[in-house]
Amino acid sequence: MTTNQALASSNVIQQNINISIPITNSNDTAEMELKQLMAKDDAAQAEVTKWTQDNNAFAAQGAGESKAELNRRIMARLNGIRTGYEDFLRRYPDSAGGHLAYGSFLNDIGEEEAAMRQNEKASRLDPKNPAAWNNLANYYCENGLLTNAFTDYAKAIELNPAEPVYYQNLATVVYLYRKDARDFYHINEQQVFDKSLALYRKAMQLDPGNFRLATDCADSYYEIRPLRTNEMLAAWSNALQIAHDDIEREGVYIHLARIKMLAGRYAEARAQLDAVTNSKYADLKHSLERSITEREKPPTNSTVVSTNTTLTPTPEK
Repeated sequence: MTTNQALASSNVIQQNINISIPITNSNDTAEMELKQLMAKDDAAQAEVTKWTQDNNAFAAQGAGESKAELNRRIMARLNGIRTGYEDFLRRYPDSAGGHLAYGSFLNDIGEEEAAMRQNEKASRLDPKNPAAWNNLANYYCENGLLTNAFTDYAKAIELNPAEPVYYQNLATVVYLYRKDARDFYHINEQQVFDKSLALYRKAMQLDPGNFRLATDCADSYYEIRPLRTNEMLAAWSNALQIAHDDIEREGVYIHLARIKMLAGRYAEARAQLDAVTNSKYADLKHSLERSITEREKPPTNSTVVSTNTTLTPTPEK
């Protein structure tokens, strides 16, 4: 059962597209050109997103263009941006920001190997640029080079300790790849969980209104044994405080109900479920209500109650 996406390295690592690439000298010709090119990149990405959304809406009504035609139009639009970056880097091959921006563009369109090479160039040209190290760590994480990922996320944090994304990414990777983290940091599994949670908390201190971040942190408690019930409730209660709408709030109510059920607080769990009214959560709500009913029954020899089902299954990688 899930109320939000299960953690997986391919969809929870926060890419550098969310972090601005600094322009250090607004009067420098190369940097002004790069700034304009990045603005065109953003506009093209936004336009492509709108084309896709519009075409999906038309397709739902039996209209719209074919996927092949849409893809041709998208690639034609993005190839103009690619050409712009390649021309810029031919003229300014030592621009670390240019390689970094081009790497982010390539990552956006799914060319991860090419993006990695651009980020490597950026890191060599400007070793003190934390975004390059974060991007390299993203690549290493998603391609199984965990030692490099741990090292490069730490380097990004060292270079910019005020950026929450870097802490969030390292927290996620430590959590997902617990065996590798144990070996790399020479700690036991409980200490791995503690390290991941500490990194999440640091990220939340820097970005306290980030609901996705708060739920990622709260989700991670489900894998810890024995369950840290009070900490779990506090983490989900924190997420509840910053939820943006009823959908997010009711998703948190589902989690709170389940935790209270696991703690044997059945009346509180039922009361929590009473606040869930959206049909999106109907199946989850009914499943939890059945589980509570089963747990409330006196145990018999033929009754076995499962205690290890989770809302967000996240097997150790």
